[in-house]
Amino acid sequence: MKIYTRTGDDGTTGLLGASRVPKHDARVEAYGSVDELNALLGVARALDEGRLVDAQLERLQEALFQVGAELAATDAKALATLTRVSDDDIAALEAAIDRLEADLPALTRFILPGGSPLAAHLHFARTVCRRAERRVTSLATRDPIEPRLVRWLNRVADLLFVMARWVNLREGRTEATWPGSKKA
Repeated sequence: MKIYTRTGDDGTTGLLGASRVPKHDARVEAYGSVDELNALLGVARALDEGRLVDAQLERLQEALFQVGAELAATDAKALATLTRVSDDDIAALEAAIDRLEADLPALTRFILPGGSPLAAHLHFARTVCRRAERRVTSLATRDPIEPRLVRWLNRVADLLFVMARWVNLREGRTEATWPGSKKA
């Protein structure tokens, strides 16, 4: 199988099913943002030398392929063949958040993204996840989208935030906080 097909040279791309759409289509923007998040989680995993969150990030990457495929599927027949994220997957994300959060001090101020390279990349991944969530909700104004996808992405962003805080704690990094607005 060759990596290049030349079928996209006209500015279109194929979806799961028989459809082709422009590469700037809202559906492509949605699954493209999910793909970007997946790549950024790969960067975070490469930075996770102590394997603090590697296994969880790998599971997220696998699920992101499922989400991307679902977003790329335009016909019912293709959609029916896919493994899709479930309410159980959302509950598993919530349980992971709760486990990590149990080790963390309570939030009293906004956290400035940063800390260790791994934590900073987890914060970056959170923002890319939020963009993917926005792209999916935008697509949902035009096409029917399973609402569970939005809930799942929302929990992933929450998990990435908590992971970043937890990694900073484990790596002995102090969290920088936003002092709030100051009057001039």
